[in-house]
Amino acid sequence: MFTKKNEPVSLLRYWTTRYLLTLVVGLLIVGAVSAYWIKYAAVEKQIEVTKLFAEEVADRVVDDDGNILVGGKLHQTLDNRRKFMGVDRNLVLFIKDKQGEVIYSRPGMGMLPPEIQKVLPGLLQQADEADKIRQPTGDTLYVIRKNLEYNDSVIGKVILLFPETDIKIGREQLQYLVIMLGSLGVLGWAVIYFHSRRLSEPIQNVVLSARKIVEGNYDVTITKPIKEREIHELVYTFKEMADRLRQLESMRTELLAGVTHELKTPVTSISGLVQAVNDEVVSGAEQKEFLEICLRETKRLQKMVEDLLDFNSFAVGAITVQQEEQNISKLVKEIASQWRIVQELEGIVFEIVVPEKQLLLFVDSGRVQQILTNLLNNARQAVGKAGARGNIQLVMYETEHAVCIDVKDNGNGIPVEEQPLVFERFFRGSNKKDKVRGLGLGLSYSRLMAKALGGELVLASSSEQGSVFTLALPLPKRAEAGASEHETGGGKRI
Repeated sequence: MFTKKNEPVSLLRYWTTRYLLTLVVGLLIVGAVSAYWIKYAAVEKQIEVTKLFAEEVADRVVDDDGNILVGGKLHQTLDNRRKFMGVDRNLVLFIKDKQGEVIYSRPGMGMLPPEIQKVLPGLLQQADEADKIRQPTGDTLYVIRKNLEYNDSVIGKVILLFPETDIKIGREQLQYLVIMLGSLGVLGWAVIYFHSRRLSEPIQNVVLSARKIVEGNYDVTITKPIKEREIHELVYTFKEMADRLRQLESMRTELLAGVTHELKTPVTSISGLVQAVNDEVVSGAEQKEFLEICLRETKRLQKMVEDLLDFNSFAVGAITVQQEEQNISKLVKEIASQWRIVQELEGIVFEIVVPEKQLLLFVDSGRVQQILTNLLNNARQAVGKAGARGNIQLVMYETEHAVCIDVKDNGNGIPVEEQPLVFERFFRGSNKKDKVRGLGLGLSYSRLMAKALGGELVLASSSEQGSVFTLALPLPKRAEAGASEHETGGGKRI
């Protein structure tokens, strides 16, 4: 019994929750990567703009004679250009002469931030070599350098410093990122929910149908097409199982009625006849006839009980077969001859076609006789009573891997809708229910025996012209591959 902690949840909730968690983790990773890329792009953009500003400064401070102009008007000019180019931030500008001396700074030396003033000499020395400088406070400064040139000679240098904290990601970019990730999240959740619901729907239908079966209702209707192969196979296999259970339930009901009727009839007959003899209602020859009828009915009742016990024992594997090497040709002839002797075959042609050559198989002769006798009895019932023009054939032939024995009749055949059920236990065809007494175990029992012998019993064909049942017994494995030959030999009609 499930505790509340371990209580199972619905397929829709289970997979939607896990898909959603996976989606959220994926979007967080995408968001982190996107934010890093936006930050990187913003840094690159600011560096490019600052480089353009450095080139602008270099062009303005060098005159046509190669002099570096750092007069009072330079402040206003640089401030205007800085605002125009979008570099209006905590930008520090130094201009050095040819000897490396700082001849100009913006802001002025006395207006520089205290943390820069303290480390200015070392800061300028690092700025000549590195593109990034880490201050003692932990802040990072980006460095942009531009040489002042005149007639291909370096006459000075422009150095621009700006802190990394000044690089801001645009609000619009963040908004777009949030909107994009939010939209993907909602869309992804909607898709996951829709597909999980569509996946769980047919499975839920199977669950509901299973509950109906538990309650004894085997009518499972599935009309909606399913495109997924695995779900389609699951649903329709379940439907076939339900149909099979319905058939078995129907046969079980018929079995109860059939067994009750079949066992009750001889018991009632015996009881009435014995009562008549006991009460001396009859005497003499009639009394003897009554006792003979009782004996026949008793044997018939005994045979039914034995069939039930044998089938049950064989079905649970309690009966073994004793396989010995037999000349199957001789064995089949003997079985057919014995059956013909005890049958009333007036008006019925019985033919036996068996190869003359010796065919050795490992079989249980008793089980083979039981199978063939049952098949021949069924064929006898199919062709009708004595006087009817019927034909029964027993034909044996050899294939590549087996010896096959066909039992053919020219009866009315088995209805198409009943053919898949002929080997079901307790199944009796519509043409037998009211005509032939029995429990419907013969063919089921025979097939079990055939499988125990390593072979197979099948309904090869059936139509209005008759039926053919085939017993296939495997040939022993030969020493050399390919040594098997397809030889049927001449047949002998008896």
